[in-house]
Parts: sequence; structure tokens; C-alpha cells
Amino acid sequence: MSRKTILHMLTPLRQMSPFDVNMALDAGFDHVVPYTDVALADVTGLVQDAIFSRPPDAGTATGVFIAGRDTVLALDMIDAARKAMVPPFGISVFADPAGSFTTAAAMVAKVETALGKLHGRNLEGTKVTIFGATGVVGYCTAVISAKEGADVTLAGHDGVSRVGKIAEAIKARFGVTVKAADGSTEEKKTVLLQETEVVLAAAKAGVRVLSAEQLRSATNLLVAADVNAVPPSGIEGLAVNAKTDKLGETSATGIGALTIGNLKYKTQSGLFKQMIGAEEPVVYDFQDAFALARSIEK
Repeated sequence: MSRKTILHMLTPLRQMSPFDVNMALDAGFDHVVPYTDVALADVTGLVQDAIFSRPPDAGTATGVFIAGRDTVLALDMIDAARKAMVPPFGISVFADPAGSFTTAAAMVAKVETALGKLHGRNLEGTKVTIFGATGVVGYCTAVISAKEGADVTLAGHDGVSRVGKIAEAIKARFGVTVKAADGSTEEKKTVLLQETEVVLAAAKAGVRVLSAEQLRSATNLLVAADVNAVPPSGIEGLAVNAKTDKLGETSATGIGALTIGNLKYKTQSGLFKQMIGAEEPVVYDFQDAFALARSIEK
């Protein structure tokens, strides 16, 4: 008789997202159990309770999902979960705080596809500017893009200090270099756009970060993508369902939030299904999400 698949869902927040619960159950897990207000120090005990309560060969039937809204904390929780394993006991781990890992993966995969199909190039050497760079999606898109060889700039809506610290943290953790720039005024954003080839807008829902007038001055712009599905759009003139549609009066194309969201959904569901079907325990973060999103795009 096959074992039931159990997913233990950990979040440092007061509530687990119904989105993630639904996704996990629809992907095929038999049982999903949420744990809220989970601190980093709690992860070891929870993981070891999960691994020691089932025989070693049940590792692939047991999983931990890490939620929340903090990229760095989620990555630290993954590390804690790895260290908690006691071979031959082990289970699968997947982090996707606020859906940011799979959203960022889908966003960059869509942009990569557009660059290839429309311009015969990839992210290598491409000048990418990220607005909303202090958020979870912005952080992940920066790392993914930089690892693909892009020239990445983080635009700070409140100046250069916070994005500068994020750039330093990315360098320390992932060994890739991203730049920090001041995007605190409309004039400074306009200057940034003049050198930009790809814009990734990952600001808060309902926040307009770039105007049509600013885009008109972005003469080098090739592709713009926005993950904001709540009006107004993060990028003026970019429809939520745009699929590399012409962007306003520019020569660039735009990718909308619903187009990105469709791939994000497939990616998150796909990683849950891979956890269930794995022959050995697996560990997934946003880099694994990008690998899957990219394969779905091909």
C-alpha cells in the first residue's frame, strides 16, 4: 500500500496563505498541515519531528513548504532544514514566500523568451533595471538575472541606501554583482531608463512606478515586465494580459502580470508535483523555480 503524502507548511506569519494550501492540494498532496508563527529557531525541531516519525524510505512522501514574506528568512529556513536532516532520514523542502520565488522565476523566464524570439539574444550583458527592488520578487529577479550574466541595477524608490545594502547582501550570499541606483524622483528614474534595455517592475500592488512619458525617453528599451495586477499598473500602458505586446509609443514590448502569473502558477504546481514524484528528497528555492519555468517556456 502506498504511503499518504504529507506536506508540512511553515510560515513565520500569523496565517498560512490559502493560495499555497490550495496549490499543494491541487498538485496532489494527500494532507497539508499549516504551522504559523514559526521562527527560524523552530525549523530544526519541526523538520526532525517530521523525518523521525516515518521510516527513511518515506522521505519522498513527506515535505516541508516554507512561506512568509521574507526572502532572506526563507533561504535561512531552507539552510536550517537541510542541516536538520539526519541521513538516512530526509524529506523534501520547497520555499516560495508570498509566491515570490515562482513569480520572479516566471518573470525572468518570460523576459528571456521575449529577448530570444524578438531580438535573438539572451540576458548575457543585457542592462536590466529593477523597480521595487527592496521587495521579495525584486530580490529574486536580481539574483536570477545576474546569474544569467545580466548587468543588473536595483532602483531604490527611497534612495540608494537600502538597495545598496541589498546589493551587498546578494554579493555576499550568491557571489554575483548587482548595482544600486537612486530612483527616488521622476527625473532620476528617467535617467536610469535611458540606459536600460529590460525593465522589471516588482513594486507593491497598485503603485505606478513608470509613466508613459518616461518610457518615451527609454530609447534603448527592448522589454518591460510588470507583476502588478492591481490597478493602476506599475508601468503605464502595460496591460495585465500583455504577451510581448507593443508598449505604448515605444519600440519595446511589454509582458503583463497575468501572463507572468500563468507561468508562475504552472511553476509552483510543477515543483509540488516534482516533490511528490521524486525518487529522493529534493530541495527547491527560486533558482530551481527558474529552471522549471524556463523549461516550461521552451
